[in-house]
Amino acid sequence: MKRNDMQIRSVNVWVVEVPQIAPIAPYRSHVRSSSVTQSAIVRVDTSEGITGWGEHNVNFLPDISASRMQATARDWLVGRDPLNIAAFHQDCPFESRLKSGVELALWDIRGKAAGLSVAELLGGVIRPRISLAACMGIQNYQRAGEIAAWCVEQGYSTLKTKAGADMDEDVEMVRGIRDAVGDRLKLRIDPNRSYLLADAVELCHRIEEYNLEYIEQPIAAEPLSEAVELRRDTNVPLALNESVTDPSSVMQILREDAAEFLLPDTHIAGGIQPCVIIGRLCEAAGIPSIMHCGHDLGPKTAAMLHVASACPAYSLANDSTYYGLENDILTEPFRIDGGTIMVPASPGLGCDVDVDMLRRYQIDC
Repeated sequence: MKRNDMQIRSVNVWVVEVPQIAPIAPYRSHVRSSSVTQSAIVRVDTSEGITGWGEHNVNFLPDISASRMQATARDWLVGRDPLNIAAFHQDCPFESRLKSGVELALWDIRGKAAGLSVAELLGGVIRPRISLAACMGIQNYQRAGEIAAWCVEQGYSTLKTKAGADMDEDVEMVRGIRDAVGDRLKLRIDPNRSYLLADAVELCHRIEEYNLEYIEQPIAAEPLSEAVELRRDTNVPLALNESVTDPSSVMQILREDAAEFLLPDTHIAGGIQPCVIIGRLCEAAGIPSIMHCGHDLGPKTAAMLHVASACPAYSLANDSTYYGLENDILTEPFRIDGGTIMVPASPGLGCDVDVDMLRRYQIDC
């Protein structure tokens, strides 16, 4: 079979809603609280009988329509070569979320066609297990300490919290974690752009004593000059997430020396390949990368595992709320052991969707 003999024959998209459980639920940010995870699940079938699965985040988006995403994907994809991911990225007209969900499915197909895992396609496995940063919502002093202690008991090395609703609350949450577990957890907080520059500087000064690994995107994504100024005026390391949209945005961040850590996400960057490119840029610049989590189910978690496994820059614990899901839509959900997940070794993404579970959690839209 020649490479271009294979064609995409059909595309299906479902939106699923999986409840979250304690200790993660309800997951509170400065914007909202939620106890469910919504994702779009993408299935791409080929003329050679190979099926690829993908996923993209749709949490909190208005007017979500699985049927509309499916129609958009079918109109453009059917008849195309599923193995030519470079051409897909060059020509694909989809917005980044749908693009990423389809792209994950194409990597799944490409790996299955070659008999190789995605990590092997990306160059090989350098980390067989991936460390996770357990992510939690905003909590009060006592509850933050309780969850931190639970994370230590479960073997996690790193805890990331939402923040940004109130500065005093943020400081008390950080203090509660350190009082409960000391330095047994690396600690990150994520205010999600909630602070003006002057307030972010004040917050950083107030939490310097608590030895954070970093503070993530406390200020607006633009202008980057404010991130440069924040770095100059505080000793708390700065990570950027919302500022990281694609490889070109990373180039600008690196030029301006605007961050010490960068967090890309497949559903923002447009898939696995852009996150790999971002990782290569960060590797060359000596900047650690961390895969961001959008409350991911199995296929998107698998993508994170493969990228982090194959790219040297993703050397730290990667964000995850997987521990807080009631269930997954996989036939074999990932097992978290000591705050880590083993990288799938099977061809493609290395995970299969359970159609019955997909239907159980499917919502009409």
